[in-house]
Amino acid sequence: MGAVTPGGVPEPSVVRVAGPLVEFGYVPGVAMHDLVLLGPARLPGEVVAIRDGVATAQAYAYTGSLAPGHPARPQGHPLTVRLGPALLGGVFDGLLRPLDAAGDRLLAASGGPPPDDDRTWPFTPRARAGDTVAAGDVLGDVPGDPQLRILVPAGCSGPVQDLAPAGRYRADDPVAVVGGTPVHLSEPCGVRTPRPVRERLAPRSPLVTGQRVIDLLFPVARGGTVAVPGGFGTGKTMLLHQIAKWCDADVIVYVGCGERGNEMAEVIAELSRLEDPRTGGLLADRTVVVANTSDMPMMAREAGVHTAATVAEYFRDMGLDVVVIADSTSRWAEALREFAARMGELPAEEGYPAGLASELAAFYERAAVVRTLGGTTGSVTLLGAVSPPGGDFTEPVTAHTERFVRCLWALDRDLAYARHYPAVSWADSFSRDAAPLARGPAGQDDPDLSARRARVTRLLAEADRLADLVELVGITALPPAERMSVLGGRLLREGLLQQSALSPADATCSPARTAALADAVLAVADACARTADTAARADSVEEVDFTPLLRAREEAGPRETAGIAAARDTVLARLKEVR
Repeated sequence: MGAVTPGGVPEPSVVRVAGPLVEFGYVPGVAMHDLVLLGPARLPGEVVAIRDGVATAQAYAYTGSLAPGHPARPQGHPLTVRLGPALLGGVFDGLLRPLDAAGDRLLAASGGPPPDDDRTWPFTPRARAGDTVAAGDVLGDVPGDPQLRILVPAGCSGPVQDLAPAGRYRADDPVAVVGGTPVHLSEPCGVRTPRPVRERLAPRSPLVTGQRVIDLLFPVARGGTVAVPGGFGTGKTMLLHQIAKWCDADVIVYVGCGERGNEMAEVIAELSRLEDPRTGGLLADRTVVVANTSDMPMMAREAGVHTAATVAEYFRDMGLDVVVIADSTSRWAEALREFAARMGELPAEEGYPAGLASELAAFYERAAVVRTLGGTTGSVTLLGAVSPPGGDFTEPVTAHTERFVRCLWALDRDLAYARHYPAVSWADSFSRDAAPLARGPAGQDDPDLSARRARVTRLLAEADRLADLVELVGITALPPAERMSVLGGRLLREGLLQQSALSPADATCSPARTAALADAVLAVADACARTADTAARADSVEEVDFTPLLRAREEAGPRETAGIAAARDTVLARLKEVR
């Protein structure tokens, strides 16, 4: 133990290797969750247990080259990553080590620290030498879309003693000296502790996703949390891709957690081709992908969601609105279960660790609208896909997640098999943000929002209630009023809630167009109810050609409302001719 670690403690050696679990001799100063570099290859690991003079580390990389006697170098700090302008457009593993796509798979990162990045980035100073600054103040900008800010790090303040002129610099180059502390284009940050803020604010503005069933019935606020549970084949990935492309966030952080390598490679390839509707460039240019496939180390998968949340908070502190899409948190929970089994912890329900609920709560707690240290407002919105085995929403991950999220977009297998997309169930989903958003700025812009949502919900619920009865006795056995409820539910499903991701006109929908479609369908449904006052007239109403109304969602442009009004008037005119 002659060598000394960066933390000032003697350097121990490995005494036992059991797969990813590595034991080494304990030395004073080593603490739980400390980062340790193992062997000549400097494989990263995290201290997960200390007992009887032996420390146990869980490696973040394959340990086939590691053997007893190799050095173990505790770093004196928890797992940290470097955050900087190189993140946008990049693909990384759970430790923010760059990944490369090779055909239909991802090449895992090397075991050691991230390689040096020789790329340079433009820097434009905004502060001046001699200014007195505090944590969160802006020192300069990195131009782009979005424009990034170089901030004074937390815990740093004082006079600007030196400031680099405008030019191009590497991520590790210092661009300022504040109170004797160098400030670089990139900064190190621990992943398991939320970044500090001045204040958490109440969410008041909606995240517009462009998906009608969500924005109308189950809206999520900026800084909110969403769970998207659904069985195999219900369209989770497609829905999340649509939200990533069309939502009005500044930065997207996409976490592929435990997915198959070829599927993750396809996702990355698709992102690299998608046009960004905001900028006209590529969507990948404002996206950060954190990918930990099923063939990568389990511990890196476990750290990946924390890394993604930290990356999102880094952009949030610049005053940006960030959306984190985790696909899926079930695979992350399985990594927690595997880790708990290796450590010999007592299993709880279905083998998951007893702390599963706490881990989920800690993750979703990192979503918020905040006032940053610099006084700006930014937000992190968390969307977590859940993959319940067999579509069982009572299993532990889904059940615990429902307790901690503000919105649930439950995907229905029957809707998906009926080719109704997005297959969001209006019966099983909920939004706790709907009422606050209706009272906020969005509700002031559209005072009929709450009433429209309530009318759509009631009509859908009534149509669902009658569906089983229709299957038993037939539609003609129902009274005219109930037959019109069934018809109104069908018009809502086909003319409003269905949305084609492949249609240029219907892939996204503005709030104004969503409101116009909903009002048009409701107006037609009301006219049907008024007209069908007898069984004979109900038969005639059901025979009316509603095609103009049902096709309006695909024939009118993404922001056009005039065509929707014309389609409504055409159908209303046909109803007036019913005898």
